[in-house]
Amino acid sequence: MKQGTYYKRITADAKGINFDFKEIWQHRDLIFLLVKRGFISRYKQTILGPAWAIIQPLMTTIVFTFIFGNVARLADCGAVPTFLFYMCGNVAWHFFSGCLSGTANTFIANRGLMGKVYFPRLCVPIANVLSHLISFGIQSAMFLTFLVIYLFIPGYEIGINAYALMAPVLVIQMGILGMGFGIMISAATTKYRDLQFLVGFGVSLWMYATPVAYSMNLFKSSAILHIIARANPMTPVIEMMRYGFLGKEAGSIDWLSYGWSWLFTLIILACGVMFYNKAERTFMDTV
Repeated sequence: MKQGTYYKRITADAKGINFDFKEIWQHRDLIFLLVKRGFISRYKQTILGPAWAIIQPLMTTIVFTFIFGNVARLADCGAVPTFLFYMCGNVAWHFFSGCLSGTANTFIANRGLMGKVYFPRLCVPIANVLSHLISFGIQSAMFLTFLVIYLFIPGYEIGINAYALMAPVLVIQMGILGMGFGIMISAATTKYRDLQFLVGFGVSLWMYATPVAYSMNLFKSSAILHIIARANPMTPVIEMMRYGFLGKEAGSIDWLSYGWSWLFTLIILACGVMFYNKAERTFMDTV
């Protein structure tokens, strides 16, 4: 063997949770290329290009403000602008749903690449989350711009506070939770293709089970509904995001439910990695 030559043995007998951080870090250049490819391909052959990253949540916020805020009166947020209430929730949810939906077809969408060359398969879902993080950054800049504008409009009360500094932690959690669910679905999709048709529908249902279109203040009179809503791992994330940037009238802090949310997130990630590693050994035979 020549001096300096590096050999790596590749086997398919990995069992349980096999998350090799060192190997993934060694392939960081590949992750960067996949992130670039994912972001560019998402807006390729579109007239407006990356502007869709702003248009989509903006239009959704306008519709939510009119229908759920002004007509249905579901945004019980006091003197906080209803528009900002919905934009904050929509920007966060778009990031989470994008991570989940984009990761859910990892094996199907990348079977050509995975069948030709070896690399840590988890590089693909990680790159998907990072590419959606770019879109989230653009949308967050839009939200902060409107936030600053409303600060100078009289009649509104925006209680931005120190909990806004929790935003990076909340973003990391949403990315992990979305990736965890996504790779679980991706592993199952290699055998059951029906799941890829149910992902969009399931994410939409999950959104309406999360206080994106309504305020948790509506459940004050019902302890049971309040507990059920808090059991949703995305509920404390959205609530804390709104609490930090908009104040206590728009969101709330419940450390017990937030701790449960993180525990659930880590369990889903562990289960997702385990199923993903198991599926990658045989997915080329079933895809």
